[in-house]
Amino acid sequence: MASESRKPNILSRVLSRFNKRKNKPAVGVHAPIQLEESSTAPSSSSRSPTHSVPDILLPAGSSIPQFHESRPPIPQSRSENAVDFSQRAAMSTHPDGQYDPPRPAHSFPALRPYDNPPEVQGATPSFFPGASGFRIQDFHVNVSDKSIDGWELLLKHTAPNALHDSRVRYDAPKCDEDTRVEVTDEIMDWIQDRASPQRLLCMTGAAGAGKSALQQSIAERCTKLDILSATFFVSSADPTRNTISGIVPTIAYQVGLKHDAIRSSVSAAVAHDPNIFSRSLQSQMDALIVRPFESLRRSNQHAINTFPYAILIDGLDECKGEPSVNTDPTHVDVDDRCRAEDQQAELLAALKFCILDADLPFRIFIASRPEWAIRTALEPGGHLHNMAYHIQLSDQYDASADMRRYLQRRFEAIGLRIGNLKWYNEGDIETLVQAASGQFIYVATVYKYISERRASPTERLKIVFAWTPRGGQATRPFDALDRLYTNILLGAKNAYQAVDSHQGRDFLLFLRAFHIPASRGFDLLSPFFQYIVPAGVLSTLLGLEASAPEGLFSDLRSLVSFERGELHLYHKSFSDFLEEQSRSKDLFVSESRVVTHLAKCFMQHIIECPLDFNSLPFEWKKVPLPEPQRRSLGEAIEDLPLFLRKTTTLDDEVTGFTQKGGWQKMNDLLPPLYRSSAWLPTTFKHWIDHLGQFATDLTARKPEVAAVISDFVEKWRLEQPGWKA
Repeated sequence: MASESRKPNILSRVLSRFNKRKNKPAVGVHAPIQLEESSTAPSSSSRSPTHSVPDILLPAGSSIPQFHESRPPIPQSRSENAVDFSQRAAMSTHPDGQYDPPRPAHSFPALRPYDNPPEVQGATPSFFPGASGFRIQDFHVNVSDKSIDGWELLLKHTAPNALHDSRVRYDAPKCDEDTRVEVTDEIMDWIQDRASPQRLLCMTGAAGAGKSALQQSIAERCTKLDILSATFFVSSADPTRNTISGIVPTIAYQVGLKHDAIRSSVSAAVAHDPNIFSRSLQSQMDALIVRPFESLRRSNQHAINTFPYAILIDGLDECKGEPSVNTDPTHVDVDDRCRAEDQQAELLAALKFCILDADLPFRIFIASRPEWAIRTALEPGGHLHNMAYHIQLSDQYDASADMRRYLQRRFEAIGLRIGNLKWYNEGDIETLVQAASGQFIYVATVYKYISERRASPTERLKIVFAWTPRGGQATRPFDALDRLYTNILLGAKNAYQAVDSHQGRDFLLFLRAFHIPASRGFDLLSPFFQYIVPAGVLSTLLGLEASAPEGLFSDLRSLVSFERGELHLYHKSFSDFLEEQSRSKDLFVSESRVVTHLAKCFMQHIIECPLDFNSLPFEWKKVPLPEPQRRSLGEAIEDLPLFLRKTTTLDDEVTGFTQKGGWQKMNDLLPPLYRSSAWLPTTFKHWIDHLGQFATDLTARKPEVAAVISDFVEKWRLEQPGWKA
């Protein structure tokens, strides 16, 4: 009956009671908060169905929360966890004309308020103090959904920039169609040969050999064949992808995209353990890759033999230990480097345990410089030696023909752009290929410099050929190469000198001492004759143990190799970098400094020789010393006059050598050495002339010492004919 007045509803009665009692608060009880509502119930016709206030029976005197119109309404959740008792379609009629919602199976009995509730001293009244017979209408209990979205959490730990087709890697270097054909075919044959027992391919090569370009080309070919499962391109210059921590999540993300079941399993694994990303790489790989894939296989939802299976990881050696706050790009922290090596080794171990040792179909292709972690794993005795297919890019493939094609194609394109197809000649290309020493980074750097769109390619090509560094020059065609060499050399230096047993050793000086003989030899006898100290005895002369060169060059394997006691440089451009102070800057060590140091070593070697000079044998090979020490002693005697002639700063050392009988010891050792030496008889005149000239130059500074040396020079000139066998 719309015209009839209705009984006051429950809320009205509650408001009325509060109005009567609002001036008589109980002692110790907070006064109730008055609602800003009319005590009269609105008619049914004026009641808004969307803003109705639920009827709630509360105990008299209870504190009621105040509702302000300015506050936004609290949304009602319809999630699985929400308990909704306002399903009006199923409501039953209450005797007083109001609706009663259907009660759940375990509902409480209806509650009625106390007429005279007890006053509680020192406490805030509750909605339900000792309540019984209490009835609630239109009451909603909402339990917020706090479940974790595992996939969203995984995404926060991925490195999107590391994908082969990421936006930041737009125009990434890759091989031209007709270049690196042989090695590309070998890699693709291995990837597609799923019957091969070796499911890991490691390609190592020198810095700038073109490893990343090959990886990019392989990734694109695998994509076209629909066999690419995941990629990760590490870059030391990108903080989002230069640590090991992002590799497993990023691979798991890409594998998850290949099938919804794997994605769901990965998401569930992360939701179950949100801290999975702080666990070991092996635990991450097991939870996020291995188990989800095994779950898919057991479900028979997908033909496993058609699942994309190629996983590519490029630049393992560029993974750093921890993000560094140091802003100097040339700064290399030794502890960070050691941590990086440990983490690289951990990744390789995790791949072996989780992928290779398990029956999973993935085939993994890793490219890296031959640094410590991967080198030791692949060496005989390493845990991957028998499990990996190893391509040594710099040793097994000559890229010269590919570089010719690379430059030819690009120089022709420049000619079309400038309207002059004859701006270069074939000899220019050949000169650049020879200068590259088989390393693509050289020709790529030269091309980038020459092809600058606002410069003349003809003039820039002339600069490359004629360029000699001079102070103040703005043009630096090899700046990119210099940064590469600087970073590698600094890292190796810091790592070597951080070892306790290497304290006091000058890494750069030792490197140059080995580099000069390996590259061109010392300029000692004449400008037309380059003198080479055999690497086999150089370690002993420098005071190093026999195995020391291995440690010295351990972190330079991307630039040099040290085999059978000989140093070999992959890059001629690296040798040029070491020779030019304007390029190597603080890392530069002059030849004169090396010569001076070696001359000091020679004198020390002769003085400390543990021989009985009163009973020397007639033949040098019978001198009672171990073979390495006998060889180094002979080398010191033969080389000392030549090296002294090139120094002017060893007056004190030469004086000490003279006072300790150094020249007399040489006098006793020269006859047997002369008889067995292949070099000394043929160059004796130059040898004695250099020593005589040194004595003459020394006369003004140390006349007494010079006189002693001159006496021995004259004596040996006279006695030399009698030394012959």
